Amino acid sequence: MQRLKAVRDSLSLTGKTLALVWRSSPWMSAALGAVTVVASALPLGVAYAGKRIMDAVVARSRADALRWVLIELAVIALSTLAQRGLSLCRQLLGARLAIDINVLILEKAITLDLKHFEDPDFYDQMTRARREASSRPVSVVSETFQLIQNILTLCGYVALLIQFSGWAVLGLLLAAIPGTLAEVRFSGQAFRMRNRRSPDARRLAYLEYVLANDGHAKEVKLFGLGPLLLGRYRTLGEVFYLEDRVLAVKRAGWAFTLSLFGTAAFYGCYAVMAIAAAVGRLTIGNLTLYVVAFRQGQQSFQSILTALGGMYEDNLYMSNLFAFLAIPVERRAVEAMGPPPPHLEEGPLAGIRFENVGFRYPGKETWAFRNFNLHIPPKQSVALVGHNGAGKTTLVKLLTRLYQPNEGRILLDGRDLRAWTDEDLRARVGVIFQDFNQYQLTAKENVSFGSVAHREDALRVRRAVEHGGAEGVVKGLELGLETPLGRWFKDGAELSGGQWQKVALARAFMREEADILILDEPTAALDADAEHLIFERFRALAKDRTTLVISHRFPTVRMADRILVLEEGRIVEDGPHDALIAANGGYARMFALQAEGYR
Repeated sequence: MQRLKAVRDSLSLTGKTLALVWRSSPWMSAALGAVTVVASALPLGVAYAGKRIMDAVVARSRADALRWVLIELAVIALSTLAQRGLSLCRQLLGARLAIDINVLILEKAITLDLKHFEDPDFYDQMTRARREASSRPVSVVSETFQLIQNILTLCGYVALLIQFSGWAVLGLLLAAIPGTLAEVRFSGQAFRMRNRRSPDARRLAYLEYVLANDGHAKEVKLFGLGPLLLGRYRTLGEVFYLEDRVLAVKRAGWAFTLSLFGTAAFYGCYAVMAIAAAVGRLTIGNLTLYVVAFRQGQQSFQSILTALGGMYEDNLYMSNLFAFLAIPVERRAVEAMGPPPPHLEEGPLAGIRFENVGFRYPGKETWAFRNFNLHIPPKQSVALVGHNGAGKTTLVKLLTRLYQPNEGRILLDGRDLRAWTDEDLRARVGVIFQDFNQYQLTAKENVSFGSVAHREDALRVRRAVEHGGAEGVVKGLELGLETPLGRWFKDGAELSGGQWQKVALARAFMREEADILILDEPTAALDADAEHLIFERFRALAKDRTTLVISHRFPTVRMADRILVLEEGRIVEDGPHDALIAANGGYARMFALQAEGYR
């Protein structure tokens, strides 16, 4: 009963899958259905033509025999055409679905929050959704139409066989059931096994990526990691193979054993028909017709049950896709708040304000921030200092609303960040993280992505390149801004770490309207002279903006109007450089240690 319930629940997704396929290509879905209906009637025509040929032979009628041979030839040709049509429809529909479903998955991905992408369970879920998601829907459609085709064909065969014996029809139906139940069982086992090993499948893909990716090639070779990682890949791959082999052998063994029931039923009925023909109760033509009808009817019924089993397996995989697409997305109620407030330059509401903010990462028990309070007035330059893990980048993620606080609120010009639309907030904030992206696209795209709405504004792109200090990088490229960057694609130009960082800085300066600039370790790959030049330029360009800078380099930090020293999510020191040095606290000690390294 439990297995039947599982089958019923799984098949309930067929309707959703068919609707998905119909939306993808209505005309191709309709064509597949029409050709399926035509194909379902053709085997009956072949069987009947065969009967008439045998009757003509027995009657020694040359004309009838020739006519029915030609009719059978025409039906066979039409059947071949129908099968080719079915194959073409499935191929085209599969290609269409492969794109559309991956678009659905990616559309869902871009609506999800950062917390999802920092959760390993989410990646397992996305892996399960993407695995075979482009092929399974068309398989559901094919199985559904195959089911309809075989039901129609079977009805015709049953109508013929019932004239000979109702018991023969019953034997035909019962003999195919055990094998189908076994298929359903093994389909469920295969599905659960592949879901269970989703984390290991991602690990296998990661090892392959490390061994065959340009970003890892240097260390893999210099540290001799190739044999070690390849060994792990081979070991994990062997585990997968052994699991698949055990299941495949069991499946094949049971399929062969249980198929003997159908074979025995066929030859039992064949013997009865042959004896009936031998004693004159059946004509040779009817014997031929009934034998073909029984054999083809048995195959049609077996195909029906196989289609049901296939639909069960396909729908198990589709459940992964629908579960992924159903991941709830937080909807922010922003419409009722009206347009964003103007940029306030003074007053109690102006600037950025953290009020009793508490935050902990999903799945973590410890708090990154608790009862955190901070006010940053407009146009103030603030530097964040602290050891790794002190909460600097977390604070930036909260300010840019990549994460929502669990407690308290964050205000920008008096309005809670939760009440800002994504577009309005992004217009106010420009940011570059330490782990900035290196897009394997043109230099122009790498820069202009900082403000997608202005990516075709050539003057703005040029200004951003200049402000980010990337003019020399662009001049050194063969095609200038149109040069592809990176080595993933042909004719791409590889950049050094410092050059990539200048391009990323230029990307941040694309957002000219932003009055808040956030730089999270933006110059880590630059030498001291380049860093000093960038920050001198940055300070001039950010003169009338609020700036938030995270850096471990104190020559950069000391340029800020205000320095915040963070420790375990708390502000332990707050003030300008000279005041913090005079206080002789943690900041002064860190500054002295770094200064000692330059002597």
